[in-house]
Amino acid sequence: MNFSELTQRLHAIRDQNDWQRFHNPKNLAMAASVEMAELVEIFQWLEPVEARELPTAEREHAGQEVADILMYLTLLCSELGIDMEQALAAKLADNERRFAQVTP
Repeated sequence: MNFSELTQRLHAIRDQNDWQRFHNPKNLAMAASVEMAELVEIFQWLEPVEARELPTAEREHAGQEVADILMYLTLLCSELGIDMEQALAAKLADNERRFAQVTP
């Protein structure tokens, strides 16, 4: 699934439930933050090894929270007119320029 199809499907759910009035940039950013907190909660108090080796149920729960975050970020990009693919590509290129190891 590409970002365009994902956005269309999210808009269909939004429109069917009359949620557009709630989907402003502030609310969407806040909702993504809440979902991020729910993801963080899964890892709270775990040792690094435990965090890497989550039981199946907890790993699935983490996946659901990641999906929630991505959906809200997709809707936020839509509201702000941000091309998510372009933004990701630009940021990746910037990180490669800034952090890639230069070999002699």
